Amino acid sequence: MFKHCVIVFLVSMVPLIELRGAIPYGVVYDLPLWLTYIIAIAGNMLPVPIIYLFARRVLLWGKDKKLIGRFFTFCLEKGEKAGRKLQAKAGRGLYWALLLFVGIPLPGTGAWTGTLAASLLDMDFKKSVLACIGGVLLAGIIMGALSLLGVSVFGG
Repeated sequence: MFKHCVIVFLVSMVPLIELRGAIPYGVVYDLPLWLTYIIAIAGNMLPVPIIYLFARRVLLWGKDKKLIGRFFTFCLEKGEKAGRKLQAKAGRGLYWALLLFVGIPLPGTGAWTGTLAASLLDMDFKKSVLACIGGVLLAGIIMGALSLLGVSVFGG
């Protein structure tokens, strides 16, 4: 059981997969849903302050480097595009939009992308982290329900 808890924690930290992959993993391996949820939330939120505070600086530094430039440029463009799209649609409700962006479990709409977008938009650190926490909690609830439904329909 401990091994699966560690895997849930580590998978939830991986960009693009995050808790969208970690919670189904925990459910399939018969971890209690409440435990899987808590571990996945913790793992998904751990990188958020680091991403907010340092991602922009690192990406700007690396975008013109030979080996990493293309990837760093891709990350910057994805974050900026997501930020502009979020800002255009949300207007004054930007933090609620950020929460929903992070919380709806679709590919590319997790805590990593949301935090990067918040950083690139110079949103307030505390409010951005709170919006990401809310979004991660929402995504965890949705993924927990879908995972239980999938196991009950398709077997485990």
